[in-house]
Amino acid sequence: MTCAATMRELLRQVDVVAPGLQTSVQDLPGRIGLWEVGVPPSGPMDERSAARANALVGNPEGAALLEVTLAGPTLRFPGGALVAVCGAPIALAVDGFPVPHDVALPLPAGAELAVGATTGAGVRAYLAVRGGLDVPLALGSRSTFLAGAIGGHEGRVLAAGDRLPIGSDPGSASPAPAHADELAEPRPATIDGDWTLRVQHGPHGAPDLLTGAGLDHVLNGDWTVHGHADRTGIRLTGVEIERALWARRDGGDAGLDPSNVIETPYALGAIMLSGGTPIIVGPDGPSLGGFCSPLCVVRDDRWKLGQLKPGDRVRLALDAASRGPERTAAADGRAQPPSPLADADAAAGAARTGRAVPAGVAPAVLAEMPGRNGAPNVRFRRAGDENLVVEYGDPSIDLGLRLRVHALQQAIRERAIAGVQDLTPGVRCLQVRFDRHRLALPRLVDELQQVEAALPPTDELTIPAREVTMPLSWEDPEAVKAMRHYQEHVFPDAPWCPDNIEYIRRINGLPDRQAVQEIVLASQYVVVGLGDVYLGAPVALPLDPRHQLVTTKYTPARTWTPENAVGIGGAFLCVYGMEGPGGYQLFGRTVPVWMRRFAEGDGDGRLSPDRPWLLDHFDVLRFELVSAEQLLRLRAAAKDGRNVVSIRERSFSLADRRALERDHAPEIAAHHDRRSSAFDRERASWAA
Repeated sequence: MTCAATMRELLRQVDVVAPGLQTSVQDLPGRIGLWEVGVPPSGPMDERSAARANALVGNPEGAALLEVTLAGPTLRFPGGALVAVCGAPIALAVDGFPVPHDVALPLPAGAELAVGATTGAGVRAYLAVRGGLDVPLALGSRSTFLAGAIGGHEGRVLAAGDRLPIGSDPGSASPAPAHADELAEPRPATIDGDWTLRVQHGPHGAPDLLTGAGLDHVLNGDWTVHGHADRTGIRLTGVEIERALWARRDGGDAGLDPSNVIETPYALGAIMLSGGTPIIVGPDGPSLGGFCSPLCVVRDDRWKLGQLKPGDRVRLALDAASRGPERTAAADGRAQPPSPLADADAAAGAARTGRAVPAGVAPAVLAEMPGRNGAPNVRFRRAGDENLVVEYGDPSIDLGLRLRVHALQQAIRERAIAGVQDLTPGVRCLQVRFDRHRLALPRLVDELQQVEAALPPTDELTIPAREVTMPLSWEDPEAVKAMRHYQEHVFPDAPWCPDNIEYIRRINGLPDRQAVQEIVLASQYVVVGLGDVYLGAPVALPLDPRHQLVTTKYTPARTWTPENAVGIGGAFLCVYGMEGPGGYQLFGRTVPVWMRRFAEGDGDGRLSPDRPWLLDHFDVLRFELVSAEQLLRLRAAAKDGRNVVSIRERSFSLADRRALERDHAPEIAAHHDRRSSAFDRERASWAA
């Protein structure tokens, strides 16, 4: 590089003098298409303000910019720049002189911009630089996923001394407006600390999980933003959701709490109920989990989530498009006016099924297909205004339902429906994210019903898979540390304290702790989901029902879980993809399932920087016992990019599973009865 080129490069950069409280690089629309493997979209939490900042400096909407939380950075611009700061009102100064926000600011060479603290309601502001921030793409986006250390500037928040490159000026084809008033859209957001969030139904609700009164209770409650409000999710406090407001005693196969559901995808903006606590899923939130979501914030109100701060008041308002005609309102006894979209939704269902969705069905249900010729019944559920959930069968754990979901997902990909943006499978459902401006919801329902009707009978499905053998440190010191930390700092008298393995033994009616280890080591676990706890983390079920162990999850959750801890929650085994909170009952630790380096081959050539997750859906996991010291050496080798697992090709056939169920029916029934009796004894002991 010549001296002149080096000088030009140095001038087109931003020098970080002071980083602010939490400043990160984000872009629109974020990292789309990877929620299936536990990588959230990230991106600006207040998309509206980010888009306005970019528009003020003449950038494309998707240009990378800085998200500032509560208190901002001090930045130096060696070559000058055109910048704009939008969002929450925030103190700004250029070389010590106050300047306004929500306008384009031309900065001379060497100028220093100090972004102070927010000055009222709201918590986030967005700083755009003409040309955008030219940090490297990571998995298709420049957005920072902080918890996963992916994207942005080195996968983290800014630090003093950082240098951020500025991209090429978009030129005269994208001029900046002369005045902020010339910018028609997006208009400045109204941020006042008293919020109404419009919501739509789904995918769960009343009367299947909540009673009609229970859903009303959530919708009409006076909610306050809890102190736990960040990019992963926003916890609300307020009215208590009592047991009488649930339509069922427990979650069946999913767990003891009525809010538990069999692992299901979450939509961005979904309001999940963790026990009786609403949590709104944010842009860095989980893709998969075991709590129901009766409501979802509509796309046009999601920007508000980025400005909610602890103590703010929140009200929920049912969006007109979600109210539905009287046939759905009858489910909870409330008369509501029909809407044109809801009528179209009902017509789409009737067109394919030959009948209207019956009264008494949840308002989220748009259409049904009855079971036929070896295929289960299907329900098409609204999940807000840009997601649809296709749900199979009854709420039970069945590998046949998961296989059906997989077949539907592959068929949708092959059909290449214009407007479908992302597909995220759960254990018995598939979430389809769509562009509502390109694809109408009734049309999508109709297309998906056609795809489903063309699938072969479930028992005929066979798919290629792999057998992956991973090392396991039983009762690993790091897993034990997580148990002790929980007992000391969260819930000293929890039934699963002080020993998760003893709890697994007791609740499954096993004779001793050794029996737990023997079952885990003998099992072949079929991967039915990825990303339950981020970054390719597998959730898996044993191929042999005689190896099925069932537990409750931690309630409340652990605040810390070591990376790659292994545990059981509900009926599922999980390997944690990264360090963080968690609820599975732990028994050990293994090697990474998300790779950061690729120094050597991975055993079958699949791993790469563009595909860093180790496992695929329907891989079969086995564990091989190693000592804690051996595991540390294997983990170090894996983090250097070396292959430390054994992989061989195989297939997964539902017919084989059904044959096993027939051949060992008495033993399976005895195992189930023993486990159920133990589960009932445990529940009774809690009530005593």
